[in-house]
Amino acid sequence: MILKGKVWKFGNNIDTDAIIPARYLTTSDPAELAKHVMEDADAEFPSKVSKGDMIIAESNFGCGSSREHAPIALKAAGIQGVVANSFARIFYRNCFNIGLPIFESEEAVKGIQEGDNIEVDADSGVIKNLTKDEEYTAKPIPPFMQELIAAGGLIEWTKKRLG
Repeated sequence: MILKGKVWKFGNNIDTDAIIPARYLTTSDPAELAKHVMEDADAEFPSKVSKGDMIIAESNFGCGSSREHAPIALKAAGIQGVVANSFARIFYRNCFNIGLPIFESEEAVKGIQEGDNIEVDADSGVIKNLTKDEEYTAKPIPPFMQELIAAGGLIEWTKKRLG
């Protein structure tokens, strides 16, 4: 699986309340959540993000509560993947459960700037900065997790398995 997109960059400890503020948790409608994604980190983000964009973040992305609304909001807003130094453990698993690919790479986070265009090969873990003609490595996504992403998340994967 190859992902290509424009980068939006965020810092350390972006918690689930910054990803989708708690005041919007009265709905679980992905389209409604997408209207407010990342607005507490960048008030203009919902109007700037486009389908296929990627997020680069520093350490502990997705910390805070364990709500699945956060990765759902990112995916519904068109974010096709996140690269960070590290992820909060529950957020990490929730991303795969809903089919949002995430990658850990400190060198990519250091080298990639907002506005750069990148390409991520989920099979090999190679991240290419197309803007700067640089290459970085990330931990490849294990085959089972790639199956979850390809299926659209754990629920869809399970439905296919059950026939």
